[in-house]
Amino acid sequence: MLKHVSIAAPAFAVLILAGPVLAMSTEEARGIVQPFYDFLSNPNNSAAADAARAVFDPNWQSYYSDNGSKGLDQTIKAIAGFGNAIPDLKWTIKDIKVAGDTVVVRGEATGTPAGEIFGIPHSGNSFRIMSIDMHTVKDGKIVKSYHIEDWAGAMRQLRATQ
Repeated sequence: MLKHVSIAAPAFAVLILAGPVLAMSTEEARGIVQPFYDFLSNPNNSAAADAARAVFDPNWQSYYSDNGSKGLDQTIKAIAGFGNAIPDLKWTIKDIKVAGDTVVVRGEATGTPAGEIFGIPHSGNSFRIMSIDMHTVKDGKIVKSYHIEDWAGAMRQLRATQ
């Protein structure tokens, strides 16, 4: 006579022995990503840059398009350039959602360029745009980020006549 052997029992036992998969709380996620947004709001502040560097894995990659990524040093340099062009740049976290190892941030950027930007002559106009960032976190460090910012909306606002 054949005995019934379940393959589900060993798989279940492995899950129990491995323990539960612990998700980050929203507060933990904010603690990890906030230094990046603080740096975005203070892009020429070396202490803010150092605090941002501390939350990123040394091999972090930042994706702004399907054309590849930038590493940490390239990104820090690019953000500092934005700080020169938009001295009052502020990036505020409006909402955070956590899904497993992914932290999704809905942010808002505001600023008034000090001169020409994106080929748009200086007009004194300010902008307010939305951004969506998806950060992958491993061992408490951000290892990969995808960004979408409404720069087209910023350009429309900067071109508007008052």
